[in-house]
Amino acid sequence: MSNAAPAEAAPAEATSTAEGEAPPAETAPVEGKAPAEAAPAEGEAPAEPAPEEPKACAPPPPDEPTSEPLEVTVEDKSDSSVTITWRPPKTVPANSGLDGYTVEITKEGTEDWKAVNEDLTVSCRYVIKNQTTGDHLLIRVVAVNSGGRSPPATIADPILVKEVGARPKVRLPRFLRQRYVKKVGEKINLVIPFSGKPKPVVSWLKDGEPLDPKRANIRTSDTDSILFVRQAERVDSGSYEMCVKVDDFEDKAAIIIQIIELPGPPASIKIADVWGFNVALEWTAPKDNGNTEITGYTVQKADKKTGDWFNILEHYTRLNATISDLIMGNTYTFRIFAENKCGLSEECATTKEEATIVKEVIDYKPTPFVERDFTEAPKFTTVLNDRSTTVGYSTKLLCSVRGSPKPKIMWMKNKMILNNMDNPKYRMISTGGICTLEIRKPGQYDGGEYVCRAENQLGKVDTGCKLEVKKPVYADADKDKEAE
Repeated sequence: MSNAAPAEAAPAEATSTAEGEAPPAETAPVEGKAPAEAAPAEGEAPAEPAPEEPKACAPPPPDEPTSEPLEVTVEDKSDSSVTITWRPPKTVPANSGLDGYTVEITKEGTEDWKAVNEDLTVSCRYVIKNQTTGDHLLIRVVAVNSGGRSPPATIADPILVKEVGARPKVRLPRFLRQRYVKKVGEKINLVIPFSGKPKPVVSWLKDGEPLDPKRANIRTSDTDSILFVRQAERVDSGSYEMCVKVDDFEDKAAIIIQIIELPGPPASIKIADVWGFNVALEWTAPKDNGNTEITGYTVQKADKKTGDWFNILEHYTRLNATISDLIMGNTYTFRIFAENKCGLSEECATTKEEATIVKEVIDYKPTPFVERDFTEAPKFTTVLNDRSTTVGYSTKLLCSVRGSPKPKIMWMKNKMILNNMDNPKYRMISTGGICTLEIRKPGQYDGGEYVCRAENQLGKVDTGCKLEVKKPVYADADKDKEAE
């Protein structure tokens, strides 16, 4: 029988034949041969060729196992277990994939391989448990899929079931290598890792003595130890020592824990001196520093009138201070708070006495008043200057003078005293030390030497100038009119 699939039969027409009529002359196709094409009727188009028969599909290839797992190694050992790791196979068929791994063991010298995992494991790490200390085991790993088992990957040398010894070591965190500070009431929870094989024995001491279980709890696991204090008190301060020991080997680590709180007030305070607008204060350090050093003091003052407190000094480190710029007539009280890493003390030290800034009585003796002598002889600050003018055009002569008492001003022309009352041509003005002589419409005979004289009880002084009066210059047409 041929492997080729039979050709599909053409569907029959859905028409029925009448009784007595012969069916259509169609023959069934022969198996393995194409049906013969019917001759086209007259006037009809030729029929299309029949489609080709489909080829048969090839059967799928059989499933194949994977290659062996890679790099089977021992990761860790204990007295009753062995931990191994490996890498996936290099070749994994695409059609069958990888279902998991089987880990098998046998004792050295036998070939009785037994699987240690009932179900396949998909992880590349497995812990072989419940073994006898001192046994030598041969270990191999097999990859499994639908194609079967892969070639085994075997560890070459027998493995001794025994924990690998390691010296104990305390791995103290960096922040615990210096003083560890906590406030009263806070929680202490320190996790200290350590290493060593077999499991080390861990012990704790405080100041060389065993820990008080009422104050501190110790929780130890295979890899770390936890020191826990729910609410720290100052009695929990001290040097804590953690010791890990394996056989004859041990390692220790010391932790300094300091529990601090707010300090007490300064022990005493007094006003040492009061002078001017200043007060000198002195005080002593507090008896209780809060289990840490005092970092400074805060000094406050209060006026007796208002009673309100104001900071004067903050973070002040000395035990004495001078308070300045106080207000005259006021009475002051002072108080001081101590300060450490936790903050300011809840209580303060207050001065018992008060400091009063007394008003100073000033005996003022003014020097007798000496009236200044402002008298001064006349002096011209601006003198007269020679000048020229034109006939018929008024002109002014100006100068300035100072003196006390006010000097008397006199004008002279050619050594003759001028008086504006007698001759209205001249107008003499003296205002604010400015002396003015106005000559109204001077003529040719008004030219000459003019002198201004200033005189008072302390003396007199003159200043003079020459005045030139010129004829006007006319054009030619004006000259003709003048000649007519």
